[in-house]
Amino acid sequence: MTSLDRDTAHQNREGVTPPPAEDGTPASPDGATYQAETHAALLEAFGGLRGFIETTVPGLCFILIYTINRDIHTAAIAALVLSALMGVARLLGRSTVKHAFSGVFGVAVGVAFAVFTGDAKDFYLPGMLYGLGLALAYLISAATGYPLLGIILGPIFKENLSWRTRNPGRKRAYVKASYAWGFIFLTKSAILFPLYFFADPTRFGWVTVALKIPPLLLAVYLTWIFLAKAPPPINVLAEMEAEEEAKAAEAAPKADDTPAPERGRHRA
Repeated sequence: MTSLDRDTAHQNREGVTPPPAEDGTPASPDGATYQAETHAALLEAFGGLRGFIETTVPGLCFILIYTINRDIHTAAIAALVLSALMGVARLLGRSTVKHAFSGVFGVAVGVAFAVFTGDAKDFYLPGMLYGLGLALAYLISAATGYPLLGIILGPIFKENLSWRTRNPGRKRAYVKASYAWGFIFLTKSAILFPLYFFADPTRFGWVTVALKIPPLLLAVYLTWIFLAKAPPPINVLAEMEAEEEAKAAEAAPKADDTPAPERGRHRA
């Protein structure tokens, strides 16, 4: 089966054959449905609004308590307990395990840094370093033709890495989105790192908390815009299942079309 055959099969499974995009790749068979699927995939990948809140509330708790009593240990323990409770709530709600543990792990590392150094600003240092590394990863991957966002979202859309060779319009969308994430995270790092060295812990903490959700929302929104205008994903999992079914059908014994011998012949 050629790539063209696979694309046609993909379109036929949707029930319609829409006009192709400008680059020759198939257009979305149902704009509203495809946009809804894109929205759901982004929520699954990044934890949705709940995930954004869970990344912000522990830091808010830490800086609020530290502002009141100037005690790093009390603020750190409160942030860690709150993060653990939110993780347990996710597990009890049968939510994705990675979202339940990633937040707890990040807060625990920040607590360890702050308690070890005795500097409240170090509670946010691991997250800052992670954000800077992620920004560089997004930019470098986009520049080399392996956009990180495509690697992350490909399995969720059931397209894996088919966008690299069979869906050029979609690859361009992933490249644009990865650049957007990279530059947004890089801008955030350019704001926070100077403050880390020169601002007092309280002011630095409030700025860090304030910059948690807005950049993420902007990056997710731009990703949704780029993917909503891109060709639909090619469901390679469905293709493999169809090919296996076709092979099984070909291997099955064919019915005997030869006429059965006449019955009731007279004996000699």
